[in-house]
Amino acid sequence: MAAHLDWPFFEPRHVALERDLARWCAEHLADVPHDDVDATCRRLVKQLGDAGWLRHAIAEKPGDAIDTRAICLLRETLARHHGLADFAFAMQGLGSGAISLDGTAAQRERYLPRVARGDAIAAFALSEPEAGSDVAALACAARDDGDAYVIDGEKTWISNGGIADFYVLFVRTGEAPGARGITALIVDADTPGLQVAERIDLIAPHPLARLRFSGCRVPKTQRLGDAGQGFKLAMRTLDIFRTSVAAAALGFARRALDEALQRATTRRMFGQTLADFQITQTKLAQMATTVDSAALLTYRAAWQRDQGRNVTREAAMAKLAATEGAQQVIDAAVQLWGGAGVVSGNTVETLYREIRALRIYEGATEVQQLIIARELLKGA
Repeated sequence: MAAHLDWPFFEPRHVALERDLARWCAEHLADVPHDDVDATCRRLVKQLGDAGWLRHAIAEKPGDAIDTRAICLLRETLARHHGLADFAFAMQGLGSGAISLDGTAAQRERYLPRVARGDAIAAFALSEPEAGSDVAALACAARDDGDAYVIDGEKTWISNGGIADFYVLFVRTGEAPGARGITALIVDADTPGLQVAERIDLIAPHPLARLRFSGCRVPKTQRLGDAGQGFKLAMRTLDIFRTSVAAAALGFARRALDEALQRATTRRMFGQTLADFQITQTKLAQMATTVDSAALLTYRAAWQRDQGRNVTREAAMAKLAATEGAQQVIDAAVQLWGGAGVVSGNTVETLYREIRALRIYEGATEVQQLIIARELLKGA
């Protein structure tokens, strides 16, 4: 059993969940091909659905709570084994999260069971070319046209863009200025007027795209919640999954530490192993301390959220510490591997590319710092 699972944050069901997933990952993720990212992602979503793991990221029945600790353990374990598997799991939860939170009975019945089975791929469409961290500045607009909305504009950096079966889209409907005039809509991928304008390649390949909407007509029955309340819904959705980004970073960092230990204890130089040098021991101690610090912050935030507490500050701290810390741990692992560490396909080289985006998406490091400071100043 992983040592941190005996911390008081967890219940026996969490321990069993992590143990079962770790066994499943060892069996199913050991040799996942990377030649076709879209096909691989689709296959992973289906595998995760068939195995029942996606059910933990979905609240199929009204009133069901999403277990934040379970999501975090799942993401940490998946990330430790395979970055794209973690991505596939996380995007199913984030992409359908607004439906879990505020969907009508008909919307829930139409989308959530398919997402949980891995039969439909979900996407969360919030960011725009000029509205990333400043979400309230989004310009993609939907005008009221009787029983429908007509959408014009663009979205970008959309995970699962190009392979999603539907998008939860946040658009300006103008009920009030700024964040108070945004509405959430469910847009099926085959809706006329929706175009995948560009596929975006990242240093760690994931399905990503820029979307264009031109006279895209969506029935009002596809609206999530009340008009003008989409910004609040987007923030509530991100609040659920932001802590899990920290957990994914933690999984990457744990794998990097494992790889560093393996290298240090087997690599011989100057008549001894790399681990025999004090400078190596110092580096390993720093890495282990960074990992445990991130884990404590991550699972504190997850536990507090599962107790029904507001975790705006705690989730921001967890994401900040875990993503920045993981970058440091992975960089140190690459250094310990030396030249082999920068060879394409080496585990630590792959981790080096995987971690970089986590310091940006779902709230960049600088945004997390602003959130933490704002929350501190509220009580000053």
